[in-house]
Amino acid sequence: MLQPRKTKHRKVQKGRMKGNAGRGNQLVFGSFAIKTLEQAWITGRQIEAARQAITRHMKREGQLWIRIFPDKPITSKPAEVRMGKGKGALEMYVAPVTPGRILFESEGVPLETAREAMRLGAQKLPVKTKFIVRRDYTEEI
Repeated sequence: MLQPRKTKHRKVQKGRMKGNAGRGNQLVFGSFAIKTLEQAWITGRQIEAARQAITRHMKREGQLWIRIFPDKPITSKPAEVRMGKGKGALEMYVAPVTPGRILFESEGVPLETAREAMRLGAQKLPVKTKFIVRRDYTEEI
């Protein structure tokens, strides 16, 4: 499961996710990608589940890049605990994503294989996504 080795602060405030992605919204490594159409917190477990689904369908051919990392700590209090007495214990790490953010990129597989693999990976995520292809992509025969 993805999580940072070291953090500056153990607990952070919730914050707000406004607007579209200003960075991480361009294809950089591969020819195919999925990008978000919504904003959400994506947990390390969800990222790992999507990665497994994608690599299994690609039969470990080609290459896959994960473009997000869960580095925001989320806390929660146990069930049926009264209000107050401080902030809850660390529960998980999430990656906040806004619309337009590239989540996964792949290269080295045919277009249809990549499309199906990304569809299977996107099913594991809590956001609506869109499959995109590099503008200058041509199928090698």
